[in-house]
Amino acid sequence: MKTLEVRSSKRNQMIDITSLIQKEISELGIRDAICILYVPHTTAGITINEGADPAVVEDILEKLSELVPYTRTYHHLEGNADSHIKSTLVGCSVAVLIEGGRLQLGTWQRIFFCEFDGPRRRKVYMGISPVEA
Repeated sequence: MKTLEVRSSKRNQMIDITSLIQKEISELGIRDAICILYVPHTTAGITINEGADPAVVEDILEKLSELVPYTRTYHHLEGNADSHIKSTLVGCSVAVLIEGGRLQLGTWQRIFFCEFDGPRRRKVYMGISPVEA
């Protein structure tokens, strides 16, 4: 298992970590496997979505903020209840197949670390499970 560091610069942000993950896979010499990415934070998440058009990320963040506004009155008094809810909606893990040393993502797909309570320094755990041919 590898621990990767991600630094966010905004309160709500989607950071493309696809290249970081691919670099780790290449350095480890992994050929065929399943890569599990897990975010151990209750106010962050991880997802796979389109990375070609930055407007998609903007739309996702805007819709999440519309659905779960920061300014609403919540029972959780720490001031980040919206971040916890957004994290639950997005999820904290994804699995991606690796074939021939490459992440098997669709043409437009990228892996995004989702920050909902930044800026912060965060972790992403990367687990690899080999696949028999």
